[in-house]
Parts: sequence; C-alpha cells; structure tokens
Amino acid sequence: MSNQSNFGGDSRSSGHRVNVAQGINNLQRREFLRRSAAVSIAGAAAPWAMNLAALSEAAAQSAPADYKALVCLFMYGGNDYGNTVVPFDQTNYNTYAGIRAALTTPRDQLLTLTARADATNALPSGRQFALAPQLTGIQSLFAAGKAGILLNAGTLAAPTTLAQYNAKSVPLPPKLFSHNDQQSVWQSSLAEGATSGWGGRMGDLFLNGNSTGTFTCINVSGNAVYMSGLESVQYQVNSAGAVKLNAAAGSIYGSSAVSTALRELTQAPRSHLMESEHTRVMKRAVEAEAQLTTALATTPALTTPFSTDNSLAVQMQMVAKIIAARTALGAKRQVFFVSIGGFDLHDFLVAQHPGLLTNVSGAIKSFYDATEALGVSNQVTTFTASDFGRTLTSNGDGSDHGWGSHHFVVGGAVKGQQFWGKAPATGVGTSDDVGQGRLLPTTSVDMLGSELATWFGVTPTNMSRVFPNIGRFNQGTLGLF
Repeated sequence: MSNQSNFGGDSRSSGHRVNVAQGINNLQRREFLRRSAAVSIAGAAAPWAMNLAALSEAAAQSAPADYKALVCLFMYGGNDYGNTVVPFDQTNYNTYAGIRAALTTPRDQLLTLTARADATNALPSGRQFALAPQLTGIQSLFAAGKAGILLNAGTLAAPTTLAQYNAKSVPLPPKLFSHNDQQSVWQSSLAEGATSGWGGRMGDLFLNGNSTGTFTCINVSGNAVYMSGLESVQYQVNSAGAVKLNAAAGSIYGSSAVSTALRELTQAPRSHLMESEHTRVMKRAVEAEAQLTTALATTPALTTPFSTDNSLAVQMQMVAKIIAARTALGAKRQVFFVSIGGFDLHDFLVAQHPGLLTNVSGAIKSFYDATEALGVSNQVTTFTASDFGRTLTSNGDGSDHGWGSHHFVVGGAVKGQQFWGKAPATGVGTSDDVGQGRLLPTTSVDMLGSELATWFGVTPTNMSRVFPNIGRFNQGTLGLF
C-alpha cells in the first residue's frame, strides 16, 4: 500500500528544526569520528551492536541512586484502535457496530473494565469502554491497578482542532497517514530521516550515571530511531543475548589462526586517526559482548514463564533478563525497545488482528510478572506505540490508515485502573474525526513522553532537549503516575 497524500505538508516550525539542529551541531569532532567508524562497520555487514558511541558531552543529570527502565513496545503497521479498546455503553456500541459492519466484535465477547473510584480523569457520564477478547492479560493488570488506557493519543506538532486541521492554520505532522513518516514522528518528533529519537535523547542525559554507557539504550528488535540519541547509540541484542563477532571469538571455520589475525586487524592500536577510531569501536564491541554475556550467565534465571511461540514475548523476556543483570552491568537508567509487526490490516483484519493482540497481551503480562518477581515492578514502565490508528469505517475486509489511537501504559508505579486523556466521540463526521472515523488526536505523543520522562528522572530544564515541541503542550496533566 502506497503512502497517503501529505494532508499536512512539511509544516514543522523553524524553531523545531533549529532546536534539533543545534543539538546535532553540538556533537564533538570525536563523536563524529566515532559514528563514522561505526557506520563503516555496519556497511561491512557487521551488526549495529558495534555502534558503541556512548559519550558524556550531554547536559548530563546527576547520577541517580535508584534504578529505572522504560520499555517502548512498538506495533508496526498501525494498530486498529476500533477493535482494541471498544465503546461498551449501549449507545456508543450501537454506533460503533453500525459503522464497523463486518469488522464488529460482538458485545458479549468484550472484556469489561471498571475504573477505580478515585480516577482523576473519569469518563463522561455514561461512557464505557471494553477490551478485545484477546487482551485478558491487559484486563487483569488494569483491574489490579497496574495498567491504564490512554485515549486518542497521536502525533501532533501543536494542539489542533478540527477547524484548524481543515484550514491548515497550525503546524501539522509531515505526511500524515504515511507509515514511515508517522513511525518516525512517533519515535523522534521528526519526519523520516531523523537521526535521533526521544528514547535516545533521554539516554543522553543518563550516560554518566551508568558505569558502562553502552548499556543505556538497548534494542531487542533491530534498528529504530527512537533509540538513537545525539550522543548515545543504541546497542542491539537479540533474543539469545549479545551479538557476537564470531570470527574474533574464534568460531570462524574453527580456525584460531584466522581469529587471531582478525583480532589483530580490528583491535590493534593504529596511528591513523580514523583507523584508531575504528579499532576503538571494535574493541569496545567485543568487550561489551563479553560483559553482557558474562552478566547474563551469572545472573539467576528468571522464574516467570514466557511463551516461546510468541516472538514479542521472547524479546521481552530478554529485556527482563538484562534488567535482572542490571547490577552486574552497572546500570541505573535503561531504555529498551521491542516491537511486533503485521498491523497494516487493510485486509484480513478479523482473521489476523486477534492473534496479534493475543501476543501483545501475553507478552506484556509475562513481562510485568517478571518485574514483580525481580522486585522491580515499581521501577519499570512499559508503554505501547504505533504508526497511527486506523479508520473506524470498514473497507470491506479491513481498515485504512488513520491518526489517533488508544494505548496502554503498564507498571507498578503507574496509577492504573483508569483512562487518561479525552474520550473521543464515536462516529463519523464528529469533531474528533478527520474523515472515515480517523481520530484527530487530543493527546500528543509529547505529552505522553514528557510524563514518562519525568518519571524516568528528566528534569524540566532538560525536557525540551528530549521533546523539541513540548513548549506547545500542557505538561503533567495526564496523571499517569
């Protein structure tokens, strides 16, 4: 499916571009060399695990005394909000069912939700929401007060009403309804091609607090701009642990001579500046792999079961293992990224979406249980994200690209069992609809991210480093924690 037209245009403000550009320009020359060396390695088919530029030139915050981890679970393709968090009161359910047609989830199959009595953001009188039948793990965490639902969140460059959207009188995210661009805006506040994301920019601030900065931003699912900072670079692992440079480890063709030669080639001191930088990066890659492998091997095994048939659960199990090894790694602040694809369901939504939700719910529940078993549930927060929501209308067998969507925030510190944000009107042609039931977000990613960042320890003076547009939005109004 090709990207949709650019309804919003490239309307980022000059101030937005300048803030990010200034951050990039502040990188020191040795950081440029470090990144150049890492990129040259990647070009030779080496893993991103070798990109180990963890500097301390950021406006670093004081080293924290406690431990905290933030986990981003990204659902690639654009999750269908209409069949995830479903209107349940009879009036709104009837409207939903009339619009969804063959995509409708039967009301008697939905999982009911009861908000806490002291909810700070109660739903409007009479409004109710329920969960898809597959989200039993999320339902149990919601009931226990360990999970909440953020309603109608999405990418915004500034607070936007329907009239402003139609008149294009405020900045809009670039290339709305485009997968690549909206993934990038969600993860970085910039369009496709961005070189840093807000997870990585948070990591920048805490590099000095971790004894090994390499383990600040850890990606278990590949490469994502969310995890790249202006100084920190994401360290990639897989479901089995650290990614090894096999030849240097002595396993290539069983030849120790070849391994010795490769170690000499890649790790021996060099007089040339670029060669020396390349050598330093390679040496740190090997040392980081050895440190993580040893830490995982010497940390007691997890007792919480994770489904081996669920690739997302396997990723989150590795996150739990690394968190368990936090002391051995000298980590005080860590940002993690996991992902699951397959949500671009223009077709086969009824057949395929339930299985995806089953995997998301099972992985989140197992991961939360693991943090409880490790005694760190109050110190770990997980949140979901996606390209965008989808249309409430059916195209016959699926739904099309949308904008706002509903998301989950999970953790022991979360003030859960409630809904955050503003409940959107159900229907087509409402003040919350930009066409075909595409929700106009009323909560920006920046608002969500800033509350997560505040919990993580980012100070108000550093918030604009992480979220260039945050000055346009009200902060601290969601009440996640």
